[in-house]
Amino acid sequence: MVTSSSVPRLVIAAPSSGSGKTTVATGLMAAFTERGLAVSPHKAGPDYIDPGYHALATGRPGRNLDAFLCGPELVAPLFAHGAAGCDLAVVEGVMGLYDGAAGRGELASTAQVAKLLRAPVVLVVDASSQSRSVAALVHGFASFDPQVRLGGVILNKVGSDRHEAMLREALEEAGMPVLGVLRRAPQVATPSRHLGLVPVAERRADAVAAVAALADQVRAGCDLDALMALARTAPPLECEAWSPQAALAVVPGAAGAGGGRPVVAVAGGPAFTFSYAEHAELLRAAGAEAVTFDPLRDEALPAGTSGLVIGGGFPEVYAPELSANEPLRAAVAAFAAAGGPVAAECAGLLYLARSLDGKPMCGVLDADARMSERLTLGYREAVAVSDGPLAAAGTRMRGHEFHRTVVEPGAGAVPAWGFTHPERRVEGFVRGNVHASYLHTHWAAQPSVASRFAAAAAEFAAASAARP
Repeated sequence: MVTSSSVPRLVIAAPSSGSGKTTVATGLMAAFTERGLAVSPHKAGPDYIDPGYHALATGRPGRNLDAFLCGPELVAPLFAHGAAGCDLAVVEGVMGLYDGAAGRGELASTAQVAKLLRAPVVLVVDASSQSRSVAALVHGFASFDPQVRLGGVILNKVGSDRHEAMLREALEEAGMPVLGVLRRAPQVATPSRHLGLVPVAERRADAVAAVAALADQVRAGCDLDALMALARTAPPLECEAWSPQAALAVVPGAAGAGGGRPVVAVAGGPAFTFSYAEHAELLRAAGAEAVTFDPLRDEALPAGTSGLVIGGGFPEVYAPELSANEPLRAAVAAFAAAGGPVAAECAGLLYLARSLDGKPMCGVLDADARMSERLTLGYREAVAVSDGPLAAAGTRMRGHEFHRTVVEPGAGAVPAWGFTHPERRVEGFVRGNVHASYLHTHWAAQPSVASRFAAAAAEFAAASAARP
């Protein structure tokens, strides 16, 4: 059933990466939340780290809107699902406003997301090395695609009152409202490393302080009332909100009828921070109980574990600590050896390997992993080449690679995926009931993987209960 979502909304974009989108978007989320509003946080693209800061700012799950991974048709429904009942939604863009999947036009760009959401765009401009030219820059972005509605500009890294006056004068000539001005200042402490910002889970106390500082910065420099008024100009969004139950075509509350719900252990903690909120929602809708554990600290899998999901993160940073937790490594190896279903992505793949940078890991896979100077990054189109607990052979999915490690497999490894774009190669492992790969996927695009995995967990639970 098509419904109407009238949640006020803004898309925070920029001419390029590094302009200050995350600063402004996170600061706005926190500042509006401090006003007592329920703010729904979203991120365009496949980024896992920024949504952690968004969640900290709003107290709600940070959700991704990716037109490549999920298809353009799911962007509005996923938005409506996340924003239901909220007073405001803020969407942080990705890269430059019109940058998307390489060679695919506007696909997966911030501009496409804004059009699909019928949302006004606020352009964050790094004005540190320009004055009147800012008007030409903004005019170009405003006129490039008439379907993208640029509602105003926030100027970042402004040097002085005189600099601000010149910028405002130029933009007034161009007819573009200035909705905020942020001065050059010592950068709020949001440290980075080889794959971007350090995740919230690794520095929670410092991250809380950083988000509060961003809120102060944005509150002092931006016209929150004008931004809220702009958000309210977004017209009703006609779509059916996504739901995990509808995606799996099951009746809410009936998934676990007739038996217990199999426990699916989901790796979390500082070493495994990459996940999409919809994955756990789909597992629950498919009849499983998703229980989080921390491989850095927990020495055993959760009681009754019948399935194991190990997502992305930074095991290379925590390799010594992960290796030192021998009881859990042994438990994971024993679970896999007993036929327990395991789904691992990127960091999970490294954790299941025999070693990582010379440190012993779980040894589930006949493979060794190590850090590399080369960054592997980009969207992928893939087809499952082997039957596994996550996908049947022939299942097609889109995904994303993002890592600075390499895995050296042993002889006879059975791959998980065959990539069909942008290059043809096989990748990952299927071994027994284990599916491990570098490929990050969004299960909302292919809900069958959640139901298949939950069914494998239920089958393993039933077989375990039948054993004496």
